Amino acid sequence: MADGMADILAEKKALARRRAYETPLETLNPAWASAFRDDAHWPYFERLRAEDPVHWTPDSNYGAFWSITKYKDIMAVDTNHQVFSSARGIGLSPKRSVLPADAFIDELDRDTSEDANSFINMDPPGHDIQRKTVSPVVAPANLANMAPQIRERAGLILDSLPIGEPFDWVDRVSKELTTMTLATLFDFPFEERRKLTMWSDTMTTAPGHGPWNTYDERRKLMADCRAYFIRLWNERFDAPPAGDLISMLAHGPQTRHSSMEQYFSNVTLLIIGGNDTTRNTISGSVYALNRFPEQYDKLRANPSLIPSMVSETIRWQTPLAHMARVAAQDFEFQGKTIRAGDRVVMWYISGNRDDEAIDDPYAYIIDRPHPRQHLSFGFGIHRCVGNRLAELQLTIIWEEIMKRFPEIRLLEEPTRSYSIFIKGYEEMKVVIPRRN
Repeated sequence: MADGMADILAEKKALARRRAYETPLETLNPAWASAFRDDAHWPYFERLRAEDPVHWTPDSNYGAFWSITKYKDIMAVDTNHQVFSSARGIGLSPKRSVLPADAFIDELDRDTSEDANSFINMDPPGHDIQRKTVSPVVAPANLANMAPQIRERAGLILDSLPIGEPFDWVDRVSKELTTMTLATLFDFPFEERRKLTMWSDTMTTAPGHGPWNTYDERRKLMADCRAYFIRLWNERFDAPPAGDLISMLAHGPQTRHSSMEQYFSNVTLLIIGGNDTTRNTISGSVYALNRFPEQYDKLRANPSLIPSMVSETIRWQTPLAHMARVAAQDFEFQGKTIRAGDRVVMWYISGNRDDEAIDDPYAYIIDRPHPRQHLSFGFGIHRCVGNRLAELQLTIIWEEIMKRFPEIRLLEEPTRSYSIFIKGYEEMKVVIPRRN
């Protein structure tokens, strides 16, 4: 990274630290997309964990909300769906007063009727019925069947990479592998698979930080996505049952007669869940190994550490920074009174840096004793349905990398996502050195 850019980034991080510690605690707001983009969000959560781990922000661009920042507290909220409901959105969305009149809320954070929600935005029993319908696609037997195909594709992607020339790892590898897998899960036309990437980015980015600049453009892209998937639904509805996600929804006894709103909500959930999280963890693994070169040496010396390294990357990266719930009733929690209707944000990114739960949490250690002890997949009924598929893709891509390349060298600081939800990378310039 050029010295000038490094100096600018250091200044932004220093400014964020001053802001985090100089702001009166009662008005502290950790939800700044610019801080996440600059990798400067850490001091907000560091302070909250130490001084006010169940913290009320009375006003922000996302409205008022509680921040839960300690590992055990996050687990307690995540596993108590009776008190903390998902039915009114699972994230922080800009409050309507700061949006244009024609804007609409993110696909995963709708506050609407249950018949238009995806299963992540539902409580039991509706959640359980919807989730059960799609779960077979990520069952162990099906993952075992998918593994050879994922490995073949990973090999083809890696063998196409230039040697000795800079390229964008995010675009050439991370996006490509995850989009190929997602297209297979949907039985989506393979030659058009990058539409899935574009639609996922449309749903999770802010204006000017993704494939759209105005809400009219976003509305048009989402209308195209909806029309495409309704066409696929109609085709699968009239065809014999098959093993892809759309066919499962179209033929499931509890989902076959769902409204198109609910069907499309489930589609958007599956697009984002199957794309952004794994994509950004693949990129995060390259970044982390370059940040901690002694761990890269350890991996080269012992490739059997790949499964452990994968779990450590998922913790260290934390590809979804938060999830939220809404209190269904007044509830006393860690000495604070959370009122019915309050939004409660579980900052997974903070819990995964809690030194009371994880030793030396800011370090990246690929042979930790308990590498799967992390919050990145959530807990309780909403634990990530595709967690094993994510681990499988990451394990396979690194097994294939280690067969081919002794080193993937980071050339400069990556461009990070402008988001408080997706903790990811937009661009990461790397080079695979030529062998002597």
